[in-house]
Parts: sequence; structure tokens; C-alpha cells
Amino acid sequence: MKLRIIFLLVSIFSLISIAQVDVRVGMGLDFFNSPSMVDYINQSNFSGIEELSSFSTSINFSGEVGVKVSDDLQIAGDLAYQIYSYNSNVALGRYDITSNNIMPSALIYYMIEGAGYNFKLGGGAGLRFVSVEQTLPASVSSEKFSSTGFGLLLRAQGNTLLSDNIYANICFDFRYDRNGTPENNGRKLYNNVLKEDVNFNQLALGIKLGLYYKL
Repeated sequence: MKLRIIFLLVSIFSLISIAQVDVRVGMGLDFFNSPSMVDYINQSNFSGIEELSSFSTSINFSGEVGVKVSDDLQIAGDLAYQIYSYNSNVALGRYDITSNNIMPSALIYYMIEGAGYNFKLGGGAGLRFVSVEQTLPASVSSEKFSSTGFGLLLRAQGNTLLSDNIYANICFDFRYDRNGTPENNGRKLYNNVLKEDVNFNQLALGIKLGLYYKL
């Protein structure tokens, strides 16, 4: 049994070593809609007159490794990190809430390649790990909440040759994440106006710029 496992691992690494591998790193913005989160902030009376709109903006950092499995197909692993923060000064002090979302995804791409460029169109899914930190007005300490969810991702990206194996990259994402309801030792964020737990599910459109490298 051990010999079979060793043989399988050696075979996998051998295939990867002879396959075309590429790496992408990028940074950009997500424009996302998270109704439950928006309602919580707007109706909590912490935000004063500064109400959130339906769509918010967050920073997104991501990295990806892809392996070509045929002339026009590639499988890839992506890891993205989304950061969102909101704060407001109110009569009782300052209100802060920050959410961080770690988003690993497995994807499959259809590729179109030419001299000095390539396009990739694909999709995938993965887990979502959300952490939320909130500091209430007149409080000197923060509360931390977390949840685990699941997300779907559609992606289109284009790469233009800069020099040797280095390309300029632009990436467009359409993502739906069921991030769940963050909690702290069983206690969840709660909207006292709507009488419901607060979830951080979101629908997002993203754009990123970065570099793409063929190994």
C-alpha cells in the first residue's frame, strides 16, 4: 500500500514538472453587496447620518498557480484575501467594524493563446474563512467574530507579454460567497431592529491588476 502511494505521488510530481506551470499575483478592488451587513450598520444607530449604500468597496489581494493539462485547459489554485473596513464618529465615540475574508478556490480554465498574449476564462469554488472585529462607541476593547462558508467564482483574465516570461495581467471576477453568520463562543452579531442574526454573505464584482509569470 505504501509503495502504491509513493508511486502515485511520484507520478503526480512528474506530470507537474513536465507541464506548463504559471503563477499570477494581483491586487485590486471588489465592489460587493452584502445586505445583512449593510442593514446592521445602518440600523444599529452607530453610523449616525453616514449610511452605507447597497454596494461597498473592499481591497483584494490574490495569488494563483495554474497547471496546463491540455492544449486549451488549465487547472489552478487561487488564494485571495479581502479586507473591508467601516468607521464612523458618533455622539458616544467612534464605531469601527472590519471584516477579513480568506478565500481559497480551485478553478478550471479554458485558454486561448497567441504570440505574446493569452486569455483565460473559467470558474471554480472554495471555502471562505471570515473574521470580523467590532469596536462599539465608548468601548476600549474590540469583539471578534468568525465563520466558515463556501463560495463560487467566475473569472476572466488577459495577459500581455512584457519581457521574456513575464506578462501584465488584468483579471475580472464575479463571485458569490455564502460566508455565514460570524460568532464568538456561540454568540452571534445580532440586528436588534430586524430581530435577526447578521450574516456576511455577498455578491461581488472584482477587478485586479498584477503580474503573470510562465515557469
